[in-house]
Amino acid sequence: LPEGLTEASKLPEPLFTPSTKAEIGDHDENISFERCCEIVGEDIATQIRDLSLKIYKAAAEYAATRGIIIADTKFEFGVIDGKVTLIDECLTPDSSRFWPAASYEEGKIQPSYDKQFVRNWLKANWDMTGETPHLPAEVIDGTSERYREAFQIITGSQFTSMKENA
Repeated sequence: LPEGLTEASKLPEPLFTPSTKAEIGDHDENISFERCCEIVGEDIATQIRDLSLKIYKAAAEYAATRGIIIADTKFEFGVIDGKVTLIDECLTPDSSRFWPAASYEEGKIQPSYDKQFVRNWLKANWDMTGETPHLPAEVIDGTSERYREAFQIITGSQFTSMKENA
């Protein structure tokens, strides 16, 4: 990484940071590209890296036209019938950090349209021991509102729930 980075600094180029999928309840383990090659083979690792960067760059360029910075995201890949395949949700508030470009300020924690709102509440209200606490209604509602906002900004469409469409 370049020297002098601060909170929310823009990197010169996107990074590919592979990880292994952890057991339920554990954290995924970040690994080097070399370790990724050892696990899945150089050809598949290279395909995954190249696809990840291509998808991210295209999404980030589009999001920028809508006033959103995709600060980071994750993709999950598998191999189906010998072909590298994107196998899970992607570019959602659950798998990405979306920041409003209009309020972006390097060196500061950014407001976001993603699950960081829940993470912040858990960090402030739970010591990671014992049973997971129930989220209060205001945290659930605040998270839902952020997700709806992200949808509407990125797609340019009004969000309607399944109940509203029924």
